[in-house]
Amino acid sequence: MEVQPHFYREEINSTMWEVPEKYTRLKQIGTGAYGSVCSAINDKTKEKVAIKKLHRPFQSEIFAKRAYRELRLLKHMKHENVIGLLDVFTPVTSLDDFQDFYLVMPYMYTDLSKVRGHLSEDKVQFLVYQMLCGLRVSNHHSPGNLAVNQDCELKILDFGLARSTDAEMTGYVVTRWYRAPEVILNWMHYTQTGKTITAVNILLYMLTPYMDQLTQIMKVTGVPGPEFVQKLDTPEAKSYIKGLPRYPRKDFSTLFPRVSAKCIDLLEKMLVLDGDERPTAELALEHPYFDTLRDPDDLPEPTPYDDSHDNATMSLDEWKRLCFREVKSFVPFPRRDSKRKNTLTMSP
Repeated sequence: MEVQPHFYREEINSTMWEVPEKYTRLKQIGTGAYGSVCSAINDKTKEKVAIKKLHRPFQSEIFAKRAYRELRLLKHMKHENVIGLLDVFTPVTSLDDFQDFYLVMPYMYTDLSKVRGHLSEDKVQFLVYQMLCGLRVSNHHSPGNLAVNQDCELKILDFGLARSTDAEMTGYVVTRWYRAPEVILNWMHYTQTGKTITAVNILLYMLTPYMDQLTQIMKVTGVPGPEFVQKLDTPEAKSYIKGLPRYPRKDFSTLFPRVSAKCIDLLEKMLVLDGDERPTAELALEHPYFDTLRDPDDLPEPTPYDDSHDNATMSLDEWKRLCFREVKSFVPFPRRDSKRKNTLTMSP
């Protein structure tokens, strides 16, 4: 097996890593069913990065397809509020030897769900603004996690398990506390407005951490009427809604007495159970609540994502060939210096 020059090998927690010499001080910071992540320092740029090594990406067609989807999505995402690739590499030079590849991404300080303590409204405003900016350009894919840096910069993470926003939006994704009601109830098609309620659920979570379940949301919005129930696809969802106590809609200004009037107005517009009545991320960003933050540079036109392979059936060798081609064709995207005047800080 021919290994590229200027690479070195290091065993970390029983896993062998083969990385370019410029990445030093590797330290494992996470592991899961599909891969391990190490922090590292890029000695050329002095930047701290996160490097992900997928666990045996070519052990089956399913694993290979998943690896290809993650690689393609990360290469496609080019926005400062969506995680993207700084680098991607494999230690080998030929397709015949190709067994592993590594994804290099910005290092993020902590997961948003781990942030503790009261968040001031200016922090909440800035985080939700970034969230909506990232959701706006994420095309038709659902994010997995949200991460923040110490300076309150937010990125949407984990598109490896992202699905086309259609009937596949079940199982793994519905377990997350910030999912849209239509995903939790498995009714109608997940649309662009489903992203909006993802953001507003997180906004509610940051304002009142107990707001983490569909029933709790309906205690605020009120239980929907028969027109909403008719839109539900499954008898179980209809029965669930019909069996709920008749919660009346609450006055948001009473629930959140320390929150600005503009924030209350945004909440009332976004926290709507019927996705047909809910604004998209793009429309939500036009709300006066974000007037002091809105910057045209944050709102580039979303570029179409080629999902022609998402439903393809191919052999393991074909998936491996596609991955190898994507790794070798990677070109770093020039990153824009942020013009945001941000003085906020975040503590876990």
